Amino acid sequence: MVEDSQIKAQVSPFAIREGEIKTFDGKDGYVSMNQIVHKINIGHINEIHFAILELVNEFEFITSRQIYQMLEIKGIDPKSQDKLNNKLDQLVKSKILTRYYFNSDEGKGIYRIYCLEKMGKYLLNSKEIECKWQASDNTKPVAMIKKRLAGNQTLIAYLRKVKAFDSYIVKPAITAKTAGKLFKASGGCVKLTKNGKSIQFVFEAIRRESDWQKKAIDKMRLYKDFYENFVPGDSGFSGMPQLILICEDDNHIIETFKEIVKNEIEIPQIKLYFTTDLRQNKETLEDTLIEFKLVDGKYKMENVELKLLM
Repeated sequence: MVEDSQIKAQVSPFAIREGEIKTFDGKDGYVSMNQIVHKINIGHINEIHFAILELVNEFEFITSRQIYQMLEIKGIDPKSQDKLNNKLDQLVKSKILTRYYFNSDEGKGIYRIYCLEKMGKYLLNSKEIECKWQASDNTKPVAMIKKRLAGNQTLIAYLRKVKAFDSYIVKPAITAKTAGKLFKASGGCVKLTKNGKSIQFVFEAIRRESDWQKKAIDKMRLYKDFYENFVPGDSGFSGMPQLILICEDDNHIIETFKEIVKNEIEIPQIKLYFTTDLRQNKETLEDTLIEFKLVDGKYKMENVELKLLM
């Protein structure tokens, strides 16, 4: 597998491309549960396949590279990306998983996205593993899927590179009390613990989708509501979590911050930090965050160095 530091991309693979559509790359036709049970009985589908299935269930949408990294984190050796891809093909052909890619005027995307199929849910239920998947989940639009993939990448980077890493939640639910609305942080959440003290980071992925400014502002209003009314224990947070916005690139950070200031939805209770997809590829995450400081009446973008992220 290519290491993060070897990736030379100038544009995030999870950035929105003009005219992009999600294209089915799975298997048509019918596969019976008896056929799948036979494959399990003869060992063609084994424990590593079930480990893959559990990861896809947990993350909802995930790339093969992200699956490879998560298997390694869990102490499972995938042997190679090619061998993992072969196992994924087996699961797709058995209609346990399905697969998509993104297509645009620029051509096909360079990666495939995996998600559950009905047979996958049946297998997870048979092992008493909670699975809330429903067929309509696979109809989610490109922007929602790319937010999930950008969030996955960030969570995995913290798992692999931050010594203080403690735990993660893929889809944390947060309550905006005044609005009376439950919403989810699109990028997930991590808990970091050092010297007996813990802090939680909440990640919100923002993409340049259609009407993205309005969607970002609407989401930030919910966060503002949450922080203004926060008391310990709210939404499962013992202390006020740190909010980090994951943008597509540095220019997108500036664009997003301008929208926040223009719409007067700054959150005085916290320092608002930003990062980008490609910053997660650095060998260490200690200098991957950005904040805006008011200097002589003007906002200035500055790198934030957090030793906690070493």
